[in-house]
Amino acid sequence: MAIGWLAALKTIPWADVISTAPMVVDGAKKLWSSVGKKPVAPELANAGSHPVSSPEAIAVLQARIAALEVEAADLHGQMVASSALIKALAEQNTQLISRIETSRVRLLWLAVATAVTAVIAVGTVVLTVMRYSA
Repeated sequence: MAIGWLAALKTIPWADVISTAPMVVDGAKKLWSSVGKKPVAPELANAGSHPVSSPEAIAVLQARIAALEVEAADLHGQMVASSALIKALAEQNTQLISRIETSRVRLLWLAVATAVTAVIAVGTVVLTVMRYSA
């Protein structure tokens, strides 16, 4: 199972991921700033008078308009919440990628140190065997 993860981690282009992470954060911040500044429900301009045949029709239209305004306000709230979430996830993604890159570099150094230690240990064993066998 660990070999699969190691293979997957080796195939990920980390340089590309790290280089694009700031662009993701900037895009999320731009989305957040553009959505966060919009008014909750824009005021409807009076389009003029339309010939209406009955007062009941006017009441029905006003009720529909009120329902649509409420729905638009709800959708705007959902959009603001979604963009805040996207912004938080983008920032979290950037932090995660930088930590993974740091761990990758540390693991590389640890592998090099382990290889050097193994070479020294094998060399010491070989020298010790050669001294006592001669």
